[in-house]
Amino acid sequence: MSFRTLEISDPLLSPAGFQLVTVKSTALRQRADVTIYLPPEFNQLRDLPIVTLLHGVYGSHWAWAYKGAAHLTAAELMCQGAIHPMVLVMPSDGLWGDGSGYVAHQQQDFERWVVEEVPELAVRSCTACSSDSPRFIAGLSMGGFAALRLAGQYPTVYKAASAHSALTDMSQIDALIEESRAHWSFEPSSNSVLAALKAAPGPLPALRLDCGQSDALIHANRQLHQAMLDLGIDHTYEEFEGGHDWDYWRAHLADTLRFFSRTLELHHHD
Repeated sequence: MSFRTLEISDPLLSPAGFQLVTVKSTALRQRADVTIYLPPEFNQLRDLPIVTLLHGVYGSHWAWAYKGAAHLTAAELMCQGAIHPMVLVMPSDGLWGDGSGYVAHQQQDFERWVVEEVPELAVRSCTACSSDSPRFIAGLSMGGFAALRLAGQYPTVYKAASAHSALTDMSQIDALIEESRAHWSFEPSSNSVLAALKAAPGPLPALRLDCGQSDALIHANRQLHQAMLDLGIDHTYEEFEGGHDWDYWRAHLADTLRFFSRTLELHHHD
């Protein structure tokens, strides 16, 4: 895959460990932004896991770092040896309206952007990433919906997926965005986490989800958890104190990164 244009920030001018990337996306037919982070002390490593972190509605590529402190959490865990070194790749959702849903629309494919182009971008931009890098995906709210759904649709692409405070059905986004979804994909797997997981064309990756007990989405998450149990879909489900906000997501990203690291170890021992 080739990108017509690829702009990468100057490492001497960017915060340590960060690369800010703008690329002309074929899937989106426009430019899009991605923030990439790896603590500088791990730069010499190769084939590191690519962890795609997806933001929620109204957000962009900088949200996980500069609202969610993702880089601080990851650096601390890596430097302590609590998790394997991994590269955080934080794309914008394509900046359609209030949120693209990370699904295919009539003219633009926000799903292909995340699944195909974003990891390729990481390989092109970061020497620690390669086509052999294991891939993981996580997100919050709209991004959590996408992480679980894409794990179902592309089970061979991702080793594991994790969702914080996930939407479970696309209809839940209507109260959050002002645009119509008339031109979005109507496929069941694009509109329901459960439908995507049930239709998976092969064994599912490792899955986890969590939700705050004061979150308006807690009931939907409990229903999804129960439905997954009923279907025998192996997963980890956790509830914590907190709501649908950055305090919650900052506190629990570490759970996702530890989960991905444990999954990696299991794969190493297979």
